[in-house]
Amino acid sequence: MADRADVAVPTGPEVWRRHAQDHRVEQSLDESSAPLSARARFLRRFLQQRPAIGALTFLVLIVLAALFAPLLAPYDPDQNDIRNLLSGPSGDHWLGTDHLGRDTLSRMLYGARVSLLAAVQAVSIALVLGVVPGLLAGFFGRWVDVVIMRATETIMTFPPLLLAIAIVAVRGPGLFNAMLAVGVVFAPRFARLVRGLVLGVREETFIEASRSIGTPAHRILRRHVLPNILSPLVVQISLALGFAMLAEAALSFLGLGVRPPEASWGALLQVAYNNINRNSFQAIPPGVAIMLCVLAFNLLGDGIRDSLGKEIRRGT
Repeated sequence: MADRADVAVPTGPEVWRRHAQDHRVEQSLDESSAPLSARARFLRRFLQQRPAIGALTFLVLIVLAALFAPLLAPYDPDQNDIRNLLSGPSGDHWLGTDHLGRDTLSRMLYGARVSLLAAVQAVSIALVLGVVPGLLAGFFGRWVDVVIMRATETIMTFPPLLLAIAIVAVRGPGLFNAMLAVGVVFAPRFARLVRGLVLGVREETFIEASRSIGTPAHRILRRHVLPNILSPLVVQISLALGFAMLAEAALSFLGLGVRPPEASWGALLQVAYNNINRNSFQAIPPGVAIMLCVLAFNLLGDGIRDSLGKEIRRGT
């Protein structure tokens, strides 16, 4: 038998030191195993979506370029230079000039303002005209659902671009009228999406509990239903922004959007098309910008969709 005197017995300070070390290890294990919040889980998943991160970075750069266009643009966007009409890229004009000698790069920077603002306007109008009816149709059902859904189906029977052109023809050309038309075209899609999401949420236990204690319907919609449908709605918004930018470009290309001399990417495409035989390069900058922005919006929407969890908010 080994002699007990040979066994090292920890002294008082060493016991406290080991106890503190074990406590720190247990605390770190508890923190690492603690459940993450829904926001933290979304952020962790989203940071793993490299295409979405790249798309978000690109869109942020475009927004910053549009905001600081007066500082970044080398020339006034409406300044004419009759000595350089439809010139190609050069040291003085990096993207060339149009048929009036205006610098294409400067008009691209200022046009980004108009195109992005137009997309936001169209989606905002669609949200106002689509989300509220969708909430009412999904939550109350019965005749409210029938009336709203029949109205949305009637609007959706018309081709979107033709319906937008008809609305602009009635109200007159102009950027706001064009985006109002695009918003009206997009509204039924938001209404149908929101209705379907509300139908899946309104039978949840916490909704029934709120009804049983007499909570008003508007409060249930605002505090319980709407927060639970925001995740898919955000994805749809990001995708709709890309479609709205395409719609603005199409309407401006047809002469129903911005009015000259105001610049937008669609208006730049119209000018380039009218002079395609004299300088085909002018169609490349706005065309590539529209394509990349729409692709970025789609990639961002896909990244948000893949990063969203299935959790439902239960809090009051």
